[in-house]
Amino acid sequence: MDEPSSSAPLLPISERKANSPDSSPLAGPSGVGWGFLLYLLIFAVVLTISNIILRFILPAGMAQIWKSVVGEGALIVSGFVPGFVMARIENRPFGAYGLPRQTAFGRMFWMGMLWGIVALSILMVALRIAGAFYFGGIALSGFRIFKFGFFWAVFFLGVALVEEFILRGYTQFTLGRGLGFWPTAILLSCAFGAVHLNNKGENPAGALGAAIIGLFFCLTLRRTGNLWFAVGLHCSWDWGETYLYSVANSGLIAPGHLLNSKFQGPDWLTGGSVGPEASIFVFVVMGLMWIIFHFVYPPARVEPGLAPAATQAVSYQE
Repeated sequence: MDEPSSSAPLLPISERKANSPDSSPLAGPSGVGWGFLLYLLIFAVVLTISNIILRFILPAGMAQIWKSVVGEGALIVSGFVPGFVMARIENRPFGAYGLPRQTAFGRMFWMGMLWGIVALSILMVALRIAGAFYFGGIALSGFRIFKFGFFWAVFFLGVALVEEFILRGYTQFTLGRGLGFWPTAILLSCAFGAVHLNNKGENPAGALGAAIIGLFFCLTLRRTGNLWFAVGLHCSWDWGETYLYSVANSGLIAPGHLLNSKFQGPDWLTGGSVGPEASIFVFVVMGLMWIIFHFVYPPARVEPGLAPAATQAVSYQE
């Protein structure tokens, strides 16, 4: 840790204490429940107001793809606004909740992108070898290939950011202080899987797959100290399903996909209407990812005698 400059003025102890997280009643252990409830309340209020406004300003007959964009934008605002509010109330930097600005879209984000697309490609190739998946021909032509590729990349980046922050950002940070990291991770991963059941075409196998993927995201948070790896993986996995391999993503098939791909075989193998996230192969792939990640990103080791203050920046790590 860098030493403070000798010329930098030191704040009085009383002022430093007033600007620390400990000075907020919601930042301590006793404030965990109240902080979480306040976050949910602000989220619900902002989302309700956003939906009311959109109901009046959206034109009738708007294409479903643009309705999805607008709806995702409202969810992004509703997820992040209460996070910024809680950061001010708790006297914490917003980055403490898993998305530090200093490492935004840095190495860990791109490593997550690589892991996501490679893992999904292994899954799809395995399904092809099993005779359950066929790539088909190219469904788009010319500039539309790049246009839709870019569109879905940006769209799923927004999806990944808001879903990771809502389920593994503020909530994981806050509830984890009261329940412990892994009990909270299991609880929120189950919620992540349950939310997917709201998608048309989703089923229990797909929801279980989503829950396990969510738990893997929690492992990446634990080992890397922030959510940027998980955001990259989440984004590239969704982009790969929806656009690159043109299959159902949690039961939803989107327009503007690259291939005329198709499945053939029993639902337990292909995933059925859910898509590959409900295939038996996804559990094998996720198991391999967990094992490989464990060795590539081992638990952080704290040297004996290291001051606790020196480890605060990596408070998520083991």
